Amino acid sequence: MKLKKDLKEVGYDLIDSPVRNHNVLQLWLKSPSGEAELYYDHIDHALQSSQVLEVVENDALSINYEQDLEYKFNIGLTFLDGLLTSLGLGNLGLSSLFEGGKRVSISYGDSKTLDIPIGLLENYLSDADFRHPNKALKKNANRDRILVITGVIMAKDLKVVLETNTSIDKGLETSITNALDGKIDYRKVSTKKLEMKSEGNSPFPVAVRASRIDWDRGEFKKLKQITDNRNIF
Repeated sequence: MKLKKDLKEVGYDLIDSPVRNHNVLQLWLKSPSGEAELYYDHIDHALQSSQVLEVVENDALSINYEQDLEYKFNIGLTFLDGLLTSLGLGNLGLSSLFEGGKRVSISYGDSKTLDIPIGLLENYLSDADFRHPNKALKKNANRDRILVITGVIMAKDLKVVLETNTSIDKGLETSITNALDGKIDYRKVSTKKLEMKSEGNSPFPVAVRASRIDWDRGEFKKLKQITDNRNIF
């Protein structure tokens, strides 16, 4: 899990949800016992401020194929099905082709990181007012249930390595070719190892950095980072 460890060190969480619509400056709602859910697609839809926010590209942070994630075989295939669906490649039904396996490794390439300087965001929030009178927004703000995404790592490329219990013979290769339907390139590394790649996709989010907005009676107090391997997203 090298990628997970590397991301934790810089305050990012891997996205675990099959829905991948995460973007910088989104507001998400998170109650103590509930799942995080998208609240506002952009902070400007909820708040107004005289301070201007500008998302920048962080050239110092990127990910590549050398940083992979290893899963137990069936868990990995389940995650992969959701990921491929979110990329518009559909559920390819790969789990039906193999009689178990050792592991699934997933890695990403051609990445870029978009983030917002925290100081700018604090200036924005210190000056901010609700865009419209909104009792529900005030209630959620005062209960510290609102999260703001402050960084997103995007990628265009995906690599998957399957280590199976099934020998990949000609018949199985034909089934794999039919299942992938030209959407993903693959090669047989060995009799029981398969490598798949999907490159040049539209950028998709891989990991996020987020903070909880601490309010007191509608007034901004501070930001508290909440991503560091907590699996909120």
